[in-house]
Amino acid sequence: MDTFALVADARRSLADALDGLDEADWAKPSLCGAWTTHQVAAHLNVPFNVGTLAFVLEVAKAFGNFDKANERAAVDLARTLDPAGCIAGLRANAGSRFTPPLFGPEAPLTDTIVHGADILQPAGRTVAVAPEALAVSLPFLTTAKARRGFGAIDSSGLQLVATDADLSVGEGERVEGPGRSLVCALAGRSPFVDDLAGPGVATLRTRL
Repeated sequence: MDTFALVADARRSLADALDGLDEADWAKPSLCGAWTTHQVAAHLNVPFNVGTLAFVLEVAKAFGNFDKANERAAVDLARTLDPAGCIAGLRANAGSRFTPPLFGPEAPLTDTIVHGADILQPAGRTVAVAPEALAVSLPFLTTAKARRGFGAIDSSGLQLVATDADLSVGEGERVEGPGRSLVCALAGRSPFVDDLAGPGVATLRTRL
């Protein structure tokens, strides 16, 4: 399957899951830094609402720091785009082919998977992730490129094995568990390490 098609499916699935959140859920702290769940959802909508020139200006204000500019853009957008608008934006722009500079569609796919978990886990909810999407995101997060530009943790010396999909990445100490939990753990979300097992889990924890 084309990776952009996987991105579109992931956005639509997440939008469906977000329909079930109430007002209190949207105000909860997410698993992503200091952002609320609403601000994380707004972040996923930034590419569709913030023009290139406006974002370049944000990067300039952040003295060239792309991550800080992205964080500021998400917080600003959440002030004007309410939760219903965030959900509608994901649906309306599911087929967007936007990718961050120097990255391909594996980046927005992984962003959708991980930030979906950031939003839903504090609310005691989840969303299914297609095995085909996991087969793209997990290998991506083990690359040096993902460590430099995506905040992925070092997975060297570890064999990552999904127990719910035919997927194994890397060599070394075995770490096994649900594919989504492996992806989220590599993205630095420590609560998902509790879903994992194997001799490599202790090594993984030291790298978070």
